[in-house]
Amino acid sequence: MADYTENLTQLGASTDAPASPDLAILERVPNPQVGTDYVARFVCPEFTSLCPVTGQPDFAHLVIDYVPRDFLVESKSLKLYLQSFRNHGAFHEDCTVGIGRRLTEELTPKWLRIGGYWYPRGGIPIDVFWQTGRPPEDVWLPDQGVPPYRGRG
Repeated sequence: MADYTENLTQLGASTDAPASPDLAILERVPNPQVGTDYVARFVCPEFTSLCPVTGQPDFAHLVIDYVPRDFLVESKSLKLYLQSFRNHGAFHEDCTVGIGRRLTEELTPKWLRIGGYWYPRGGIPIDVFWQTGRPPEDVWLPDQGVPPYRGRG
C-alpha cells in the first residue's frame, strides 16, 4: 500500500496558522475511490474573517461539499487555510467564493459547492452560495443543514 502522506508538509507536525490565505498551503492526497462518485463534506461552524472597512470580526458557518476526481483535500491543511482568514479583511462574498475557487483550482473536483451562512452584520445576515456547475446525476446531495437566520424567537 502506498504512503500517501510522504509529500505532506503539515500533517503530523506542529504547524502555525498561515498569516493570510495567500500564504496558506492546501495539500491533497490521492482519492482512493477514483471512478466512484460520492460527496465529501466539510463543515466549519466557526469561520472568522475581518470586515475590510471596519476591521471588526465577521463570523460564518461554512459548508463545503465536493465530488472528488483524482484528489482529496487533506483536512489539516484545509483547517489551517480556513484559519488564515482570521486576520484577513474581505467581504463575505469574496471570502466564500474565493474559498470555493481556490479549492477547485487545487483539487479539480468533478463538482464543488460552498455555502457561506454569515451571521448578521448591521442586523442583516448575508448568505453566499457558489458552485462549479451541476452536480453529477447519481450522487446523493443532502441539504446543507443550516436553517435560514430567524433572529431571536
